[in-house]
Amino acid sequence: MTFTQFKPFLKLVLAVMMVTIGILHFVDPDPFVQIVPPFLPAPLALVYISGALEIALGLILLIPQLQTWAAWGLIALFIAVFPANIYMAVANVQVNGLPNNPLLYWLRLPLQAVLIAWAYWFTRPKS
Repeated sequence: MTFTQFKPFLKLVLAVMMVTIGILHFVDPDPFVQIVPPFLPAPLALVYISGALEIALGLILLIPQLQTWAAWGLIALFIAVFPANIYMAVANVQVNGLPNNPLLYWLRLPLQAVLIAWAYWFTRPKS
């Protein structure tokens, strides 16, 4: 059994994760607003925009003909939201509902690289 055999399942996991997180942007936007860096305008609007993109790209990822485009879109989104993760770690932003542990905030930063690599896998031809 090869790792590529899990590719369809892992695509579904990524899609469900993105849709779920995107929905959370609308259901409870406050934690996301808290980590928007102060130099960015309209934090709530940015949270709603990123949430809508997460939902849309997660769903589009499941359409084989559009999978590559959705994966590139996710990569761009992961890069675009990275400043929020950096701000959370550098400013030690305590987010309501999450443990206030600066080490966790810093450990979260490399997770973006994992998410980017995961999405990138779906830009590649079937193997």
